[in-house]
Amino acid sequence: MEDVIITVESDKLEPDKLRKMIDREECGSIVSFIGLTRGIDNSLKIKELVFDSWEEKLPQVLEEIANKSIAKFGVKKVIISHRVGNVKPKEPIVCIHVASIHRAEGFAACSWVIDELKKQAPLWKKEISEDGIIWKKGLG
Repeated sequence: MEDVIITVESDKLEPDKLRKMIDREECGSIVSFIGLTRGIDNSLKIKELVFDSWEEKLPQVLEEIANKSIAKFGVKKVIISHRVGNVKPKEPIVCIHVASIHRAEGFAACSWVIDELKKQAPLWKKEISEDGIIWKKGLG
């Protein structure tokens, strides 16, 4: 059984389908984070976000983050999925599921994974709003 599952989705991200990929008898906790596109940001109506990535590198970076979280927090399984391309308001951008024996390490690992993803993942975000188009600063 794989301890890490990484996907990069260009069409649709399905958190519930990913969640069903965790079948660990020894786990008493699954902690999940689902990041969504906001429909309003800083009082502006958002039409969509467009994510560009370094396609070859993104899965490698996400896998490294997942493996480090297993080593650092002792969790049993990590699933990370991220969208690329156009993502409309209310649609999932990123999904993280962390399976662990107890909840404390699951919450800590899940929080750490999203923070590291934002720092390390080779992703760039363009925001298309009623006010125009801007590239957001930084990675993730």
